[in-house]
Amino acid sequence: MRTPLAMFRFRAAWLPPLGLLLLAACDGGIRVEPPTDVCTEVLVTLQVQVLSAQGMPVDDATVSATHLETGNTITSVTAGDGITRAVNEELGQGRVRLTARAGSKTSDSTEVLWTCDECHCYPDPSSVQLRLNP
Repeated sequence: MRTPLAMFRFRAAWLPPLGLLLLAACDGGIRVEPPTDVCTEVLVTLQVQVLSAQGMPVDDATVSATHLETGNTITSVTAGDGITRAVNEELGQGRVRLTARAGSKTSDSTEVLWTCDECHCYPDPSSVQLRLNP
């Protein structure tokens, strides 16, 4: 007659093979999904194009965007197509004044209004053209 202890040893002998069988049935083990953030880290940008007095794109023009309340500024340089996308939502909500300069020529200033939700800030208008004065 078997004792209860002997029966336990018999059943315990099946645990390692049973564990291996269950592990083999897994398709890669335990997975932990990272939390999904509804707010992406991609910044919303404003497209700024600088044009000469004749309407041609200006390469290497300096664009300055200054938040009128905080004074924070982003300065960037246009590419060959006269466009920069460096002005972005990091300036925050509020009015931003834009100006351009290329050599001794400057543009008139214009303003963009940035409004924010829980994730991003968006410019209105979404693109701006700055024309250099003759």
